[in-house]
Amino acid sequence: MSAPHNPWVTLSTREVYDNPWIRVREDQVLNPKGGRGIYGVVSFKNIAIGIIPIDADGHTWLVGQYRYSLNEYSWEIPMGGGKIGVPILESAQRELKEETGFTAGRWTNIMKIHTSNSVTDEAGYVLLAEELTAGETEMEETEELALRKLPLREAYEMVMRGEITDGISVAGLLKAWLLRGRA
Repeated sequence: MSAPHNPWVTLSTREVYDNPWIRVREDQVLNPKGGRGIYGVVSFKNIAIGIIPIDADGHTWLVGQYRYSLNEYSWEIPMGGGKIGVPILESAQRELKEETGFTAGRWTNIMKIHTSNSVTDEAGYVLLAEELTAGETEMEETEELALRKLPLREAYEMVMRGEITDGISVAGLLKAWLLRGRA
């Protein structure tokens, strides 16, 4: 099967913002119907990595934190950024340890997700972490996190009630429930 034709034409590109985490560019384009326009793209400098730790009893852990960009508190799966070029598993192991203190004996990459593909090229991955061993957290200075242990079923129900709204957490928990919770 051949690759689909790209109907967009990029006439020019300029960087409009850059910081250690994101870069924003504005493209002058011809849209699929031939009209002129602009397209803004946010490029993230890390890969989003989400982890769903699951213990032998079917419990998982959520991370609660105040999200500055939303101006509200959010319950999420443990997650963070992985440097581009670093293996996803290595970044996931680091994030799990930082935020929960756990190390895991078994890892399964369950999904790749594009977080908002109309405005960003960000890719995210969600991994299951099983065969857990407890340890000490190693949180970063920007993190003030609460940990909550709960049955995977309850995390799934929080998604269904709209209590978990982070996109990677929602997608990951729904897939984890289909893969592990209903078994």
